[in-house]
Amino acid sequence: MGALDGVRIVEIAGIGPGPFCGMLLADMGAEVILIERAGKGGDLLDLGQHAIVNRGKRSLALDLKDPAAIEAVLRLIEGADGLIEGMRPGVMERLGLGPEVCLTRNPRLVYGRMTGWGQKGPLAQTAGHDLNYIALSGALWFSGEAGAPPLAPPTLVGDLGGGALYLAMGMLAGIINASNNGVGQVVDAAIVDGSANLMNLLLSAHSAGQQPLARGQGLLDGAHWAQTYACADGHFISVQALEPQFNALLFAKLGLGDDQDFKNPYDPRLWGSLRERLAALFISQPRQHWVDLLEGSDACFAPVLTPLEAMSHPHMAARGVYSKPNGVLQAAPAPRFSATPAGEPGAVPKRGEHGADILRAAGLSEAAIQGLLQAQG
Repeated sequence: MGALDGVRIVEIAGIGPGPFCGMLLADMGAEVILIERAGKGGDLLDLGQHAIVNRGKRSLALDLKDPAAIEAVLRLIEGADGLIEGMRPGVMERLGLGPEVCLTRNPRLVYGRMTGWGQKGPLAQTAGHDLNYIALSGALWFSGEAGAPPLAPPTLVGDLGGGALYLAMGMLAGIINASNNGVGQVVDAAIVDGSANLMNLLLSAHSAGQQPLARGQGLLDGAHWAQTYACADGHFISVQALEPQFNALLFAKLGLGDDQDFKNPYDPRLWGSLRERLAALFISQPRQHWVDLLEGSDACFAPVLTPLEAMSHPHMAARGVYSKPNGVLQAAPAPRFSATPAGEPGAVPKRGEHGADILRAAGLSEAAIQGLLQAQG
């Protein structure tokens, strides 16, 4: 039992942020019914039993070009709190599952729409992916080093940060509102909107004169005490000792506490030369040397780990952040709840695994269920 026990979500299968949002809700205890494409799949990003984003969901495989399948989905929607879809604008309407139809069947439904560009605007019907959306929103601009092309971790800033998390927040807000007044609504979650909204902290720093509109030259990404550095063994470490007491401790532990150049940590004229000095220092020893020296102190330090390394790190292991159920490396549900803990992540369902049970619970007759499932192939 999780915090969302009793909440039912119908998810129309897609890729990227929509399924990730469904995973977040399932992790927190919601019943997520995944409507997958009938057949064997085979899409570029069809990961089968490795699809972590489908963990804890129940799967029903249907051909949504079949009117009987559409009617079955509408029956499910009648008893749902929310729906998640990630089609291009207009596709759900053409299928007969648009917001107007669904909200007529269930006026308290929260209809979540996940797209890159949004439901309206000049680019709404244009194809795109994570990198394109965050490029247009401004969120990509600060990612990377000065003088180099912008570079961001795949999917994290756009699809997941600006997309899935904002859709999840919007769905929960809509469900709370519907529980109070019985009125459902459409949640238009666009990655360009969400990733732009994520910029507000950086924009605050920019307005305060601390973060110029240039990569690698601001307080948060240009200073020598806010960088990643290579070590002698080819591994990397990170430091981000922003406050005076923290960078003073960092320099003291590195044997630089009495160096006059390091006593002016906020002078941008010194950052370039001091980055070079720290780079030369850190590359003189293997990563473990710096872990032994700095980890566990307030020097604002951490080694740069692969996910597999992170799984074995004492802190991450103590919190149980990573596990490998059925050999698939994955992170535990987050955040954590004191009264309604999430427990172990649910299994990834096989395509259509729960079809008969889902349709039976929706009130379809046995004859209708068998006819529908046989028609789906």
